Amino acid sequence: MDAKFSKFFDSVTSFFSGGDQIPWADQDIILGCEREVAEAAKGDSDEPKNESIMRLSWALVHSKRSEDVQRGIAMLEASLATTSSPLQRREKLYLLGVGYYRSGDYSRSRQLAEQCLEIAPDWRQALSLKKAIEDKVAKDGVIGIGITATGVALIAGGIAAALARKK
Repeated sequence: MDAKFSKFFDSVTSFFSGGDQIPWADQDIILGCEREVAEAAKGDSDEPKNESIMRLSWALVHSKRSEDVQRGIAMLEASLATTSSPLQRREKLYLLGVGYYRSGDYSRSRQLAEQCLEIAPDWRQALSLKKAIEDKVAKDGVIGIGITATGVALIAGGIAAALARKK
């Protein structure tokens, strides 16, 4: 019985906390990536520069700060047009999907996750992102229905109370 209660409590906690499995990046990680980009820009080779920019993009879209997420989205969208490798395209689409997920644009995030899955149908990260999106949309729908039902009940209660006072 205790195990069932614990499992129920964990699921309720996860529901209200929005417990997705997508990692977060803190400011220290972002600052480290920015320093790495600056160092790579001093070199002659484009490969280290591109790799450090991808790491920075990853850190930005995984940030808790919306301005970082927006910056990461802008960087990825700007670089997507020049991407020729399907693997790099898949990675950038996924990171864009994470960025849009973090910014609350679940429709765009879902489209990008599906594009990733067209390139690699069994890719776990894209499957995980798609599930996180679906869970978030379902949770928001349930919460919205609950809020609406509460509002209707309060209005109906107010009308009933007003009618009862008139009699």
